[in-house]
Amino acid sequence: MDNGSGPETLKRIREALDSASKALVPFLAGSLEAKPKSSGYGPVTEADRTVDRVLREVLLREGEGWLSEERVDDFRRLEKSRVWVVDPLDGTMEFLAGVPEWCVSVAMVENGRPVAGGVCNPVTGELFLGSVSEGVTYNDRPVQATKRECLNGAVILASRSEFKRGEWERFGKAPFVIRPMGSVAYKLALVAAGMADATWTLSPKNEWDIAAGVALVEAAGGFAQGLEGLSLSFNNKSVLVSGLLAGGLAMRPELTAFLGRHASLKSA
Repeated sequence: MDNGSGPETLKRIREALDSASKALVPFLAGSLEAKPKSSGYGPVTEADRTVDRVLREVLLREGEGWLSEERVDDFRRLEKSRVWVVDPLDGTMEFLAGVPEWCVSVAMVENGRPVAGGVCNPVTGELFLGSVSEGVTYNDRPVQATKRECLNGAVILASRSEFKRGEWERFGKAPFVIRPMGSVAYKLALVAAGMADATWTLSPKNEWDIAAGVALVEAAGGFAQGLEGLSLSFNNKSVLVSGLLAGGLAMRPELTAFLGRHASLKSA
């Protein structure tokens, strides 16, 4: 049996993302009706539900758990050592607006740690795929997280919604470049590929938002942690994560020190 981060797992993730991309084609050309999620937070479309079904059909096998944004939580997953954590469509608002900053996100979580992940952007044709034992590829080309050590001139990806709300104004005089973007999974994938230096969130996220991206960043030689330096764990009963910081490992001291000086982050 393949371990959770081996080639067989990556093959399954690739097949699932390919099937999801094909399933999304009919939705890209037409209009979609967005409805409130049952949780009351954020929109859901038929595209979300369709991709969820496709991913489950391709990925799930006996003995594995399932955690998806678009499916009622089955707490039997807590008894499983291996759990698929998926977001069928991360960045639904961007998807509805026609902004190509959304993605399909898939992670294999083994004993609480994301050990393999895949993120695909069907519009741009980008596929980020990797695991802690196999490394990370971007469209089949090996990539690594940045080796940059200092914040001066670094490219930091910000939540577009947080940026619009003015939550990033506190960083206006910082020595780095702030680039607003949609999906958090997509932002994390770009950090894993060395296309940006770091990203962080000022508002809570769910496990399915970040699991695949965290797997990719760590597999690419980067780091991911809570805003206050706490380690991240997954497949918890409560899937809410208070905040996230991820970036190149060499930047970790400067990043954590910088955010530590902004005490208001704790209440963001």
